[in-house]
Amino acid sequence: MGNMEQTATRVEREESVGASESSSTDRIHEILSNPRRRQAIRYLRAQPDGSEVSIRDLSERIAAWENDTTIEGVTYKQRKRVYTSLYQSHLPKLSRYGFIEYDQDRGLITLTTEGSELDVYLEVVPKGDLPWSDFWLGLSVVAFAFVVAAWTGALPYIDGLGVGFLLSTTFLLASAVHVAYTRRNRLFD
Repeated sequence: MGNMEQTATRVEREESVGASESSSTDRIHEILSNPRRRQAIRYLRAQPDGSEVSIRDLSERIAAWENDTTIEGVTYKQRKRVYTSLYQSHLPKLSRYGFIEYDQDRGLITLTTEGSELDVYLEVVPKGDLPWSDFWLGLSVVAFAFVVAAWTGALPYIDGLGVGFLLSTTFLLASAVHVAYTRRNRLFD
């Protein structure tokens, strides 16, 4: 095989891996685009690891969330509507993508490891808010500017230790705020 053929084969392989990663992310976003699937994952995540959940329990819980009521307040019609869509559409799709194990004959569902890690793919940014990735980039640029200013002597009253303490404290406080904000905005809690 000549160099051109080897290069073409390698490029095709790299493109197929890139396409595979892209299609995997697309599938994850497709799964999470539906509120009932998000609610199903949310409920399953709240269960102890490896616990099986019945489709009846899951449909009652989701119907209660959707109708802003308790499980006891869910009507037969509300539960049946959720049950049918879960049974026919949502659970088979979650299972096909490997996010749950779904025994349709027994009506039992278990969250897989992949399903428990779905929230990693989303950064919830309410309208008008700054994405955290942009915030950290900006903070890093400011920190770099302080280091350069201290190194060149542009900050005569602050030595290297002072800059280090200031930046460490700033990053610690920003990290604490980020953790609190992220926990408050999780999709699946």
